[in-house]
Amino acid sequence: MEVQITRTKLIKPSAPTPPHLRILKLSPVDQIQYSIKPAALLYYSADGSAGAEEVERRINRLETSLSETLTRFYPLAGRYIEDGNWIDCNDEGVEYFVAKVKGCRLSEVLSRRDEMIDQLSHLAGGEFTSPVLSIQINTFDCGGLVIGIRVSHHLFDGFSAACFITSWATASRNGGIDDHEVISPTFDLTSFLPANGLRLPKMKPRPPLMGTDNGVTKRIVFDGAKISALRAISHDPSFPRKPSRVEVVTALVWRARMRVSLAKHGHLRTSLAALTMDLRLRIVPPLPPSSCGNLVSMATARFVVAESGSGNTEVPVLEVPELKILVGLLIDSMTKSKETVVTPEDAFPTLLRTRNELYEAVEKGEVDVFMFTSWCNFPAYKIDFGWGKPVWMSRIHSGFEAATFLDTEGGDGIEAWLSFNKQEMPLFLQDEDILAFTSQEAL
Repeated sequence: MEVQITRTKLIKPSAPTPPHLRILKLSPVDQIQYSIKPAALLYYSADGSAGAEEVERRINRLETSLSETLTRFYPLAGRYIEDGNWIDCNDEGVEYFVAKVKGCRLSEVLSRRDEMIDQLSHLAGGEFTSPVLSIQINTFDCGGLVIGIRVSHHLFDGFSAACFITSWATASRNGGIDDHEVISPTFDLTSFLPANGLRLPKMKPRPPLMGTDNGVTKRIVFDGAKISALRAISHDPSFPRKPSRVEVVTALVWRARMRVSLAKHGHLRTSLAALTMDLRLRIVPPLPPSSCGNLVSMATARFVVAESGSGNTEVPVLEVPELKILVGLLIDSMTKSKETVVTPEDAFPTLLRTRNELYEAVEKGEVDVFMFTSWCNFPAYKIDFGWGKPVWMSRIHSGFEAATFLDTEGGDGIEAWLSFNKQEMPLFLQDEDILAFTSQEAL
């Protein structure tokens, strides 16, 4: 697959941003994010009417609606000022690429999804550039189209990015931002989340990025039937509720990673499973989903390896726990996190304590820390820019050692995008649970 950039330009808001909105001070939570631009890709198949003229019309439609949407999401057209931790909302513009994909049809990419993972990054440019938002429109000779989107983590978390993407799609589909369906976002988290007048605490050392030399990304698929079976065998009458599909898949991946650690170290180690969760609905009073910025915390479940033996002799634990045990720990952690009342004053200290706990565990190296993020229930397969809904949404290779969950097209399954150490990935993929509960073609 060859991707050739044919056009590059900056898309500015269709109306200038008012002077009083020129400076957007980042919240304390925004300031502690990595300086990265995560990517998402949306794939739209050819529909028979997408000749060269129609493809060009769609590209222009995307460009016009993006310019209009930026009048509401104006910080995305600005620039991040690192020294002052603020966004200069100067309307300099969003980085916008148009690319031609040669050497294959979109249907070939879709039929060889796992083989193509290493090449998907070519469909989302702007990883290391200064614009806050970078967008790449990729066209195929067959009429298919892929939209690649990258947005700075200093400005948006995944929930805010979803808010922008759905608004842009609505504006494109309905012919402008005057439609009542287009979201009017707010950017006031700085005033809502005070840092108690204290200087921003120093973060513990962050887990290092794996990069492409040490890390690899693979995709495995849990279909709806396998997840139903997992939920049935992992439920226990003592649980306060039935486990969710994300919880059982998280537990299964966690257990498989524990087996890899057991093979690596010769004994089972205490481990943490950390799941990202949106704080907007936990804060009292709750914030609307249109509150843009970073407001994601983590729910952590800890499995502690009990010491065994007598006297001064310790007997290493050589078996991983039952799946039900891990599911119970996850349910308990998620339930407590959702029931904990968080005030605006407590939000940042709460998030910082959780992150420092994880980073300290990584730094000491005595506890395994496994990171999980769920994009499930994000309405990816409803994002219609005016010519139909996408047939796939994907990630690309990530430098973070983590598992990210996405819905399958049908909505009842889960795609797990796994970015792990290269040496550990083969052993993980051959784990007995992974082989038993994932679609074989995904391996």
